[in-house]
Amino acid sequence: MKKALAAGLLFSSLAALAATGYKIIAKYPVPGTGGWDYVSLDTAAHRLYIAHTTQVDVVDTESGKVVGAITDTPGVHGAAIAADLGKGFTSNGREDKVSIFDLATLKLIKKISVGKGPDGIYYDAATKRVFTNNHGTDDVSVIDAVKGEVIGTIKVGGGGEEAVKGKDGMYYLNIEDTAEVVVFDPKTLEVKRRMPIGVAKTPTGLAYSAKTNHLFIGCREKPMMVIMDAATGKVVKTFPIGAGVDWAEFDAESGIAMTSNGAAGTISAVLEKSATEYEDAGTITTQVSAKTMAFDAKTKKIYLPAAEYVTTPAADGKKAGRTMKPGSFTVLVMGK
Repeated sequence: MKKALAAGLLFSSLAALAATGYKIIAKYPVPGTGGWDYVSLDTAAHRLYIAHTTQVDVVDTESGKVVGAITDTPGVHGAAIAADLGKGFTSNGREDKVSIFDLATLKLIKKISVGKGPDGIYYDAATKRVFTNNHGTDDVSVIDAVKGEVIGTIKVGGGGEEAVKGKDGMYYLNIEDTAEVVVFDPKTLEVKRRMPIGVAKTPTGLAYSAKTNHLFIGCREKPMMVIMDAATGKVVKTFPIGAGVDWAEFDAESGIAMTSNGAAGTISAVLEKSATEYEDAGTITTQVSAKTMAFDAKTKKIYLPAAEYVTTPAADGKKAGRTMKPGSFTVLVMGK
């Protein structure tokens, strides 16, 4: 019994160390200013796709060099990569369209209209479909990725943020303004369940553990990580996290759930020991503004876009302002 307890404590301490042992090991400079949003990782091609105001910057994760861009994507929020089809898809929020591009050449194939204000975008390889979370119409557009055509709309009743696929084949989608998780079937396009979060509001980041069938929901209010049973919607546990959460990831190998917190300049980590046991695994220092991230499960590296800002004090009746420092936009590479 004592040996088992000691082994459990050792695993716990090692897992926590695995999280807090992260540090910045490289910085990949990216030209340009302006805001950014989601970052997508194509591990096989060693490419990082960064939604950057009016274009998607493409960075080689091995060299750190910018290798190209998908241009003419006004108000782009993210990119979905369909590697098996050789295509990529971007959510152009300001023109209510999705750009379809060739992964090899980064050239535009076509643009298609979707719902208003497309934000999060993701690809389901099983159905060969792409989904966009449309904040202006409170729905999800469904695209046939092979034909490049919209084939349906899912009425989710709010602005969807991050989505994850469960072991039941369903998608779980954070609804930011209604503080709930909506579950939908990517095949039938039916909404199956609505699960109110209850204990916190403004959910953004979302991650998933297939082992426990639990969701890790990053909420900006308070701010907090809410652990929810995906089958029942029951809240299992909550943990405080850094301010400004916008994304979440889960490392199935170590059992570590992470949220990237832009206002705090941190990653908050929680260790999943079992379906009923969770503990704080520490805080990783990143950089203020590093709100979104991509996690490589193979190399264990974390990629976070970030920039430095200059604050202009209020004067002559004008409000205080904030501008990006020229040449400061970069991708932080976290490793051990």
